[in-house]
Amino acid sequence: MKNKAIKLWNEDERPREKIKLHGVETLSDAELLAVMLGSGTKDKNVVELSREILDFVGGDLDQLARLTLHEFQSQFKGIGEAKAMHLLATLEFGRRRNAAKRGGDDSIRTSKDIVDLMHPLISDLPVEEFWLILLNRKNKIIGKECIARGGVSQVLVDMRLLLKPAITRLASSIILCHNHPSGTVSPSAEDRALTRRAASAAELIDVRLLDHVIITPDFEKFYSFADHGEL
Repeated sequence: MKNKAIKLWNEDERPREKIKLHGVETLSDAELLAVMLGSGTKDKNVVELSREILDFVGGDLDQLARLTLHEFQSQFKGIGEAKAMHLLATLEFGRRRNAAKRGGDDSIRTSKDIVDLMHPLISDLPVEEFWLILLNRKNKIIGKECIARGGVSQVLVDMRLLLKPAITRLASSIILCHNHPSGTVSPSAEDRALTRRAASAAELIDVRLLDHVIITPDFEKFYSFADHGEL
């Protein structure tokens, strides 16, 4: 099968035809990626190119979602800017769908609720992002937004940008959340200092900081400052 053009494959072996004949759920990860790519190169058909990409990330779809535009273009022959952007857009769409699966329950009761909400959005990002969740008096979510982006191991947060949405949306309480791309679950000294500053700043406008949660790529590994008695 190697280097054989897709159009020469048996019909029930071609990814797109398999979707029509048997349903999209029957496709392998490589075949799904092949449909997303659309075409291969003169040296590799699209499924072979897909397998090369999956081999590069060890078959880890979370790791695949962390690849950047530059990495797609530089690591794989045949992936130009247009294909790379198409892959990034498709992967981002999947991330947002996962975030939306939380359903109609928009209240926060525990740190696990925060992880359920934010893990699909920021767990597989290659850099740190700092998010603010806004709540009303009944702990219902009235908004969430990214207020800072940083490097692989640090993000700088402007307290004015943190307080502005809380004031604008008349939030009664707020929750801070950021990711650790490295997978390290323990907060740094900077994380702890930032939490103290944020709690003090929020108190000045009569808003309570309920929690600060650190998200890692592993869904089960997170750190809640509230759970650890640090708020």
